[in-house]
Amino acid sequence: MRPRTLVFVSAAALLTALTAAHDAVPDVLGAGVALDTAAPWLILLAPPLALLALLARSPAGAAAFLAPLLLWAYTFGSWWAPTATASTAGSMRIVSQNLYADNASPSATARALAATGADIVAVQELGGTDRAPVLRILDAVYPYREERGTVALWSRYPASDTTVADVGVGWQRGLRTHLTTPGGDVVVYVVHLPSIRPGDTETRDDGLRILSRQLAADTAPHILVAGDFNTATTDRNWRSFAPGFRDAQTVAGSGPGFTWPAAFPVARPDHLLVRGLSPLTAAVARLPGPDHRAPTATLALPAAPR
Repeated sequence: MRPRTLVFVSAAALLTALTAAHDAVPDVLGAGVALDTAAPWLILLAPPLALLALLARSPAGAAAFLAPLLLWAYTFGSWWAPTATASTAGSMRIVSQNLYADNASPSATARALAATGADIVAVQELGGTDRAPVLRILDAVYPYREERGTVALWSRYPASDTTVADVGVGWQRGLRTHLTTPGGDVVVYVVHLPSIRPGDTETRDDGLRILSRQLAADTAPHILVAGDFNTATTDRNWRSFAPGFRDAQTVAGSGPGFTWPAAFPVARPDHLLVRGLSPLTAAVARLPGPDHRAPTATLALPAAPR
């Protein structure tokens, strides 16, 4: 094998290995988690490298990049697979939005949230000067509000027994409440996990473990968890998070459902998770103001108790 061909084949092999086993790379100073988040985008390196191989008159080197392309299609192609949902007599719509602490137009964000027609609105980073206009606008649309620290929920359904949900930080960034829907009781969590800082993922990782244990121990039959988890779907810690819960976007959406940053999303740290509920549709909406896009979903209501 000619040296130039060996270089391109080695590059293709490395790209394939990183795509397949990004979560096996040691997480030193947060580099492993950063690679996890970037994993779906690594494939963008393949076309220019293959073209470079052709320009270098190495057809075998160019052909080698078919391996990472095929692996990417196998690993991430299912994001675009059509989803089938069963019809249902009753449903509820949920939208979750990180409001962004530096939101320049909180009133516009609140009006856009109300305009989604959602039955449940979950928000994170509620506080400061943003709080008053958001409360004023959403309180005029929704009869029920629950709030703990910097997270809140508005609902068309009565809420009760609201408590704090622990996400591993020293202030309140999570809540748990009961909603009385036409199909019966649904437990809803609104959470905002700790942020990842350069070189530091430990606080976020601890928050994931704490919340995962709480969700696993929750005996409610119908649970919805909405919020900003600061964790991409490709993160090495996501696979083991909250066993038994399903991601609405994965079940009923199309595409990767990236939510951050809002201008050009490259990752999905915002999720709608369910257990004992069936997602019918899922999508992502861009609302004015925040630096995150908003995940949305329509869920089948539980069967009404007889």
